[in-house]
Amino acid sequence: MSVQAALRPDLAIIAANVAAGARVLDVGCGDGSLMAALRDTKGVDARGLEIDAGNVAAAVSRGLSVIQGDADSDLAGYPDSSFDYAILSQTLQTTRRPDLVLEHLLRIGRRAFVSFPNFAHWRVRTSLLWGGRMPVTRLLPEQWYDTPNIHHVTIDDFRAFVKERGIAVEGAWFLSGDKSTTSAGANFFAEHAVFLLKN
Repeated sequence: MSVQAALRPDLAIIAANVAAGARVLDVGCGDGSLMAALRDTKGVDARGLEIDAGNVAAAVSRGLSVIQGDADSDLAGYPDSSFDYAILSQTLQTTRRPDLVLEHLLRIGRRAFVSFPNFAHWRVRTSLLWGGRMPVTRLLPEQWYDTPNIHHVTIDDFRAFVKERGIAVEGAWFLSGDKSTTSAGANFFAEHAVFLLKN
């Protein structure tokens, strides 16, 4: 199995679209899977910021440069344009101020990858409509009381957000399960989205 094939689908999309030899900051890098893949396959100089101490230890044990920190409070210390890419995968919806985190990403990186679960997916809508309860799915496995997701963003919300701020979308990918789906109807049919942004 290739390194990219072993990645979560949204991370595989990001890995495929990061230029070889780039400087990357992975915010909310988890155990460093994406960083290791980028280092090993593309010679990327990858740095990571991760809030969970266990994940930091796992990433460091892979020989990665990862520090413990919080996207909401620790991005302000990074200089402007210090990375080619700033990456925020499956973390946007867990931050207290996603608008400010995105501002920092686009300030720190020349480009930013952002991936997030789509809370307007038809299964989520159906669960609320027919069951009257917050959904628990394969991709959103936590109960309402223990979920880290505090901002329930949809693809259309995110599209409106970047348009209002004049942020250019250089690429967008949509996933239904682990497979790509089209942009048309993505707000209804896609479970996850990946955007490549540039100020």
